[in-house]
Amino acid sequence: MANDQSARYSDLSLKEEDLIAAGKHILVAYKMKPKSGHGYLEAASHFAAESSTGTNVEVSTTDEFTKGVDALVYFIDEATEDMRIAYPIELFDRNITDGRMMIVSFLTLAIGNNQGMGDIEHAKMIDFWVPPRAIQLFDGPAKDISDLWRILGRPVNNGGYIAGTIIKPKLGLRPEPFAQAAYQFWLGGDFIKNDEPQGNQVFSPLRKTIPLVADALKRAQDETGEAKLFSANITADDHSEMIARGEFILETFGPDADKVAFLVDGYVGGPGMITTARRYFPGQYLHYHRAGHGAVTSPSAKRGYTAFVLAKMSRLQGASGIHVGTMGYGKMEGDADDKLIAYMIERDECQGPVYFQKWYGMKPTTPIISGGMNALRLPGFFENLGHGNVINTAGGGAYGHIDSPAAGAKSLRQAYECWKAGADPIEWAKEHKEFARAFESFPGDADKLFPGWREKLGVHK
Repeated sequence: MANDQSARYSDLSLKEEDLIAAGKHILVAYKMKPKSGHGYLEAASHFAAESSTGTNVEVSTTDEFTKGVDALVYFIDEATEDMRIAYPIELFDRNITDGRMMIVSFLTLAIGNNQGMGDIEHAKMIDFWVPPRAIQLFDGPAKDISDLWRILGRPVNNGGYIAGTIIKPKLGLRPEPFAQAAYQFWLGGDFIKNDEPQGNQVFSPLRKTIPLVADALKRAQDETGEAKLFSANITADDHSEMIARGEFILETFGPDADKVAFLVDGYVGGPGMITTARRYFPGQYLHYHRAGHGAVTSPSAKRGYTAFVLAKMSRLQGASGIHVGTMGYGKMEGDADDKLIAYMIERDECQGPVYFQKWYGMKPTTPIISGGMNALRLPGFFENLGHGNVINTAGGGAYGHIDSPAAGAKSLRQAYECWKAGADPIEWAKEHKEFARAFESFPGDADKLFPGWREKLGVHK
């Protein structure tokens, strides 16, 4: 590199605990590897420069104040590719309307141009720490899982598992079959979400489908005597289109509008969509769907940021719930350690991969568990997580049940009750019909998780 900027953009004498105590920086930890021929500190400093005030040459417009808002590399460990940078909080863009902070600006600096620099082999954000002042300046969630528990008539503390599904097939249902599929599940379950591509397709126009879904919800509530929840996808390129969809949906559900969540594709749509939904519809639960995130978060990707970072940002932005995968218990990439993602977004303080984060009372973001789950996989999942205060949307796990979607929904709830009771699943199945029938519905999983189940349950086919 022609220009070594380490003298200006690094200070390895800075101590992390002092930076945290002062609370004047957002700290970001990366896994960074420079291209061969470039020194580690030199490349790290160039990265910090590009992320803040720097250019490739000294420019005449730089003054002493400018240097005071430089991002500084404060820790490196070349052997573990550990690079940490302190970003002064003043660097980040603020709204002219209300002075609040924005995730767009955080991402623009922290993973902006630096991902494509010629001297960087790869760099991936693995954690970040937000000081109390920044927590005050981000929206945070308006609604959380306790609001859903209240609607469902449950305790608002530790209200437990919300059994949900995704309308399947993912696309291709006309309005009547779509609403019928919703009704069938609601006879046994709590929560239905539009799948992320479902919106206003020509074969299922929103203005025709939503009134039928609202009617199905009313009928299911009348029949079961229980409240039901619907998460409606309002994702669109245009913010006014999103608002139009949201307003139409709330108007259509009328007295049941509080039972509507809004699903937004927050990764492909970007932070602006999440914030539009959060601010325009503060009375609704905001359901962050992260479709597409694997493009940057996959463990095989060496750039971008991790699924943990994505989830942590979603809480700052105001997501009421975000998909967190299935921690190795379903069909998506992930492992048991992903429970750390759930803990970071649902607790008031938590140790992340690098930083210990306090949230200072910011509302929690619910872990939403989705992707290949069914009643047989749930007891192990809850055992690993340590609690059941999640929304689980099991598509095939409900609609693939041998008896009916309602039976599928009941089997999911019975799986939670089984884990909560500390019972043996085979013994539990003998007393709980829908859960027992899940063994026959998903025999491949049953063979793997509960060998010998056929003999024990007297199933002979």
